[in-house]
Amino acid sequence: MEFFWTLGSLALILALVEARGQASEYENPGWKVDGYNSGRGSGRSAECVDIPEDLRLCHNVGYSQMLLPNLLDHDSMAEVRLQASGWVPLVLNNCHPGTQALLCSLFAPVCLERAMPPCRWLCEAVRAGCSPVLENFGIAWPDMLNCDAFPQDDLCIVNTTQTAFSGPSPVCPSCDTDPKMEVILEHMCASDFAIKAEIREVRGEPSDRRVILEKRRRLLKGSLRKREVRKLVPLLRGGADCPCPVLERPGGGATAYLLTGRTADGRHLLTGIHRWDRASPAFRRAMRAYRANRCPVLHTVSK
Repeated sequence: MEFFWTLGSLALILALVEARGQASEYENPGWKVDGYNSGRGSGRSAECVDIPEDLRLCHNVGYSQMLLPNLLDHDSMAEVRLQASGWVPLVLNNCHPGTQALLCSLFAPVCLERAMPPCRWLCEAVRAGCSPVLENFGIAWPDMLNCDAFPQDDLCIVNTTQTAFSGPSPVCPSCDTDPKMEVILEHMCASDFAIKAEIREVRGEPSDRRVILEKRRRLLKGSLRKREVRKLVPLLRGGADCPCPVLERPGGGATAYLLTGRTADGRHLLTGIHRWDRASPAFRRAMRAYRANRCPVLHTVSK
């Protein structure tokens, strides 16, 4: 059974980090781990802690304890949970068998006397397999995974798991028939644009789909000019095989949808399609929360 997924949470986390001026936490840290104390200067001594079950990214990574603070200088488990959660879909996508090992070496480094970053070649291999997947959602390969910053010698983490590799799963937008409030809000917060519109038709291409909208449309979020909104043709990049009832049976001119997406290289990439349903409590709560500016804020996470 194929796994269809969205990277909305990852896009949201990376967008918030950048917006809050916290990108320096993820930029090239030099990975000077000799005499590791707290990652990069939080002033807290490192300690071994159990990897909790709700740390989905790394709970089954192959070891049971991790160093905290980690190599990203997260000094609380709450912060680790929050910022690691957005990466789970990338592991589940199976774009490379070493993805989990790479990410967990940073988010949940194995408990050793000396903390070790991932090997450069592992990072490069994962980047080659997974960066195209991120690009489909308009997400650039992040600075926290700058492969040039990692060591080339044997004092680094390699992928020791024997995960079967069957190739990546299709990259599909979220088009849930009964979405949760949190999912809708996440897509609104993580998007570069959001629009209310009716779908006229969907045009298939060799690997993509273009969503043709009816003329009546309303911009809810973003900086698109009126002319750009009128000419907007959202692209489902790499989504020719996505199972989405909305895309299979568009038209009729009677049903409006909330379309969210990101802009990359002049193209507008779809990340979410939700029926505009004011009768749905989840939809109403999500829209109220967004209008009240209740998007997640990373720096307020309690320890």
